[in-house]
Amino acid sequence: MTTKYAALLRGINVSGHKRVPMPELRTVLGELGHTDIATHLQSGNAVFRSEDQDESALAAALEQALHERFGFSVDCIVRSGAYLAAVADACPFPAAELEGKQLHVTYLDRAVDPERLAGLDTPAYLPEAFELGDRCVYLYAPDGLGRSKLAAALARPQLTKGLTATTRNWNTVAKLVEMTRV
Repeated sequence: MTTKYAALLRGINVSGHKRVPMPELRTVLGELGHTDIATHLQSGNAVFRSEDQDESALAAALEQALHERFGFSVDCIVRSGAYLAAVADACPFPAAELEGKQLHVTYLDRAVDPERLAGLDTPAYLPEAFELGDRCVYLYAPDGLGRSKLAAALARPQLTKGLTATTRNWNTVAKLVEMTRV
């Protein structure tokens, strides 16, 4: 049985750095034996089918293949369509009432102890807010991610040390859920 996954690549095609053309990303995924491959936008979102059920192994194989192909490291997170749908369904913010640029999900490579984020003075960032989810962080940033002081605080090295994290706006979250439906 195959599972439909999304591969979320971190930090590619930003300001001309770490260029990974989407046609080549699709080729790399095909060379890894995956099928039903598609990409979304230029920012490192791909969906594919695989018989492998180990998300960490899928991510590691993709990272290695990308390094071999392009000569630089790219952090990847691979998640099943079922997981992506569950994350969208569990959103603690009123997604249907917000613009896509106001709501974000930062996907994490593993679960995070809430204590890691407990030191943030969250009232100081209002009306911005965040909630920890299942291997993710939901962020409400009414003025967008680029102007978000809370997003900057959440990205501080003492909070992200040892984690692979990559953020998508709600429009992309919803599109990836749609693309990974079985």
